[in-house]
Amino acid sequence: MNRRAAIDLDLTAKALSSSTLNHGLGILGDRWTVQVMMGTFLGLRRFEQWRDQLAIPRHTLSQRLRALVRIDLLRPRPYQEKPVRHAYHATAKSMAMFPQVLMMWAWEQRWGTHQPGLPDALRHRACGHRFMPTLTCEACRTNADITAMAVRLEPVAALLTKNPSREGAPRMVRHERIDHRADRWTLLIVAAVVLGCHHFDELTAVLGIGSTTLTRRLASMTAAGLLRARPDRFDGRRRVYTLTPSSRDLLGYIVCLADWAGRTHLRQPSSIIALHQCGHRFRACVVCSHCREPLHAWAVQPEYGRGPTLAPDARAGLMPQSLEVTG
Repeated sequence: MNRRAAIDLDLTAKALSSSTLNHGLGILGDRWTVQVMMGTFLGLRRFEQWRDQLAIPRHTLSQRLRALVRIDLLRPRPYQEKPVRHAYHATAKSMAMFPQVLMMWAWEQRWGTHQPGLPDALRHRACGHRFMPTLTCEACRTNADITAMAVRLEPVAALLTKNPSREGAPRMVRHERIDHRADRWTLLIVAAVVLGCHHFDELTAVLGIGSTTLTRRLASMTAAGLLRARPDRFDGRRRVYTLTPSSRDLLGYIVCLADWAGRTHLRQPSSIIALHQCGHRFRACVVCSHCREPLHAWAVQPEYGRGPTLAPDARAGLMPQSLEVTG
C-alpha cells in the first residue's frame, strides 16, 4: 500500500483558523457555556435554577450569563423589583442553536455520563413518537456521514485576521475539568483529523497549538475513547491518531455549531465546504428518526425517568410554545 497523499498543511491551517467552527467555539467552547444554553432549552430562566439544577458555581454562572447577554443569546427581563432579579430569555439568535443542542443530547445518550437534569428521552409532538435526533443533508434528507464526504477548503479572508477569543466569550479557566464534548481544543482536533491530519506534527502545524497542550489533549482524548492511537506502519517512532465511534458521533454537534456560527452569528461562509453524496453542498438538517421531519424546539417533548428533572415549565417542551422569544 502506498503512503497516503501529503496534506497541504498551510491551506488546512488557514481553513481551520478562518472556519466558522473555530469562531463558533470562541463563544461556545467550554462546558459551562454549553450547560447554560442546554438549560435554556430545557426551560431554565432564573439564576437559582441554573445554579441548583445544573450545579454551576455562582461566580462562573454570573460570568457566563453576562457573556451570553453581550452576544445576544440571552436577554434579561426583571421579574422582581425589590431586590431586582432577572429572568434570562432565549432570543431568535439562540433559538437557531436548537439542532446542535439536540445533537449534544444525542451524544450524551450514547456516550456520556448522565448530566444533571437532562431528559431520558425525547418525543416528537408532530408524529407522537420517541425519537433520536438524526443528522441529514438539507437537500436530500438522507443520513449524513461527514467522514465520507468530499471536502474543499477555501479560507475566509474576513475571518483570518479575526481573533475568535475576542467575540464576547468568557475567559476560559485553565483549571476547569476538561469536558471533551464541549472543549474547544478537543473539537478542533477532531475536525483536523477528519481533514486528514493524523500525526502530532501535522496537528501542531494546522491548529497552532502548543506541543505541551497538544500532548495533554491527545493523551486525555485517547484515554476517554475519543481517539485511537497506533504506531505509524512506515515510521514506528510516530503515532497515528484516528477517530473512534464516540468522536465520530461528535461530528453532528460540530457541523451544527459551525452552521449556526456561519449563518446566524458571523454571517460568513464556511471555509470547509463538504459535498454530500447527492451532489449538493452539505448543509446540516436535524430530523426526527421516526417521521424524518425537521425538528423545532416547540415540538419536542422531554421525558424523564427516575433521574433529576428540571424546572416544571420545562415539561411543556424544550421550548414551550407559550414562551415569548425576544429579538
